[in-house]
Amino acid sequence: PFREFLQKYLPTHNGNMVTPEGKIVGEHVGLTFYTIGQRKGLGIGGAGEPWFVAGKNLPKNELLVVQGHDHELLYTRSLQMNQLSWTLPEKPREGRYTCKTRYRMTDAACTLRYLSDDTAELQFDEPQWAVTHGQSAVLYDGEVCLGGGIITATDKPLILL
Repeated sequence: PFREFLQKYLPTHNGNMVTPEGKIVGEHVGLTFYTIGQRKGLGIGGAGEPWFVAGKNLPKNELLVVQGHDHELLYTRSLQMNQLSWTLPEKPREGRYTCKTRYRMTDAACTLRYLSDDTAELQFDEPQWAVTHGQSAVLYDGEVCLGGGIITATDKPLILL
């Protein structure tokens, strides 16, 4: 239903769904309509584990898909974020915190480091699943929400521009 709504207002550019090895396994209706970690609505059948979106190649209009929830390409050890917004008058110091990059996920231990006044990097203790460009990364100090930013990059180039 939501995809159908968006298709009324956004142009669609069909393209190939490809594996990391370059094998074409299906066709997508437009990269805009998919998100990293998405499983439903891909329309890829066959044997084996379910398929997941692992990345987008914008220049080639290709959707990178992998089999299995725990495929290594779905995991990230670090991210960069900008458009930083903090809840306290002063930005948090560099150091140890926890972070959420998905709704309802458990807190993930991480280290905050500033790359510039408006860009920060989070290094996770454990790899995180389906960290997605354009989504929010929210930083916590215990139960206190410190704010966060918009994810612009990960240690895996899952969206090629």
